[in-house]
Amino acid sequence: MPDLIAPLYGGYHRLVNLALRINPSSALNRVDEQPPAGTDIGQELFAAVRAMKAESYDTSCNCFDYAALAGSESYARYRACSARLQTFDPTSLRSREERLAFWINLYNALIIDAVIAFRLKESVREDWGFFRRAAYVIGGRRYSADDIEHGILRGNRRHYHPAILLPQFAPSDPRLALSLQPVDPRIHCALVCASRSCPPIATYEPQRIDEQLDLACSTFINAGGAQMEDGGRLCLSPIFRWYGRDFGGREGVREFLLRYLDQGDARRLLEDGRRPGFYKYDWSLNQL
Repeated sequence: MPDLIAPLYGGYHRLVNLALRINPSSALNRVDEQPPAGTDIGQELFAAVRAMKAESYDTSCNCFDYAALAGSESYARYRACSARLQTFDPTSLRSREERLAFWINLYNALIIDAVIAFRLKESVREDWGFFRRAAYVIGGRRYSADDIEHGILRGNRRHYHPAILLPQFAPSDPRLALSLQPVDPRIHCALVCASRSCPPIATYEPQRIDEQLDLACSTFINAGGAQMEDGGRLCLSPIFRWYGRDFGGREGVREFLLRYLDQGDARRLLEDGRRPGFYKYDWSLNQL
């Protein structure tokens, strides 16, 4: 059976790449001379993302100044760090906490890098293949933003878009060994896709990842992930619809929200069993 499934996956992903005009060998961190990764690449990545955030991120509007960041010293340091990923073996990340922190930080940094590299002006939807085109070579293999989110952090669950028919990695794909299972649904409050409806960006450390993910969930849910609209209706971020399976279905979403929601009308409606709606996701670029 695996002998039959592998060509199916390969042919399917080739068709998707062809339709989106994606070169499957392209990567934003490719350089002719591959520098050694070093033993603390995870900490370097954490420091680089934190420096870019400190220099160009406005917490009051959850926005980046991408234009200023593109010419900054912190971005140049991050680019040097990303180049070293080419020789980094991700299987050297032994603990689940190390892997969670590394891949979340990397996803968020890759998205920032891709917005700058692709010169986006209004939205990531200017490029319909954005999340497949945004990619790095890590340890000799290519990882796109979709590979990181759906293949690794979501335990190789299928993309929420109905047009994506198969999981990210084929059963024979060596990258499948990196998939994190079971899925921690809190990642959806930590991944930032460069859009205005995204959660706020943060940086994550292995030794504090549990506490930091809880804080990310509380911050996102109480700052817009669950909000009251005119007429007293509770509306949720579409993230809770797209990835409902990761939260455990409708009841799982409700329990997850109640875990983090502050006291107020939104919490009261959920406790009373009222069924929430979903607001429209704002894909506008989160730029100043």
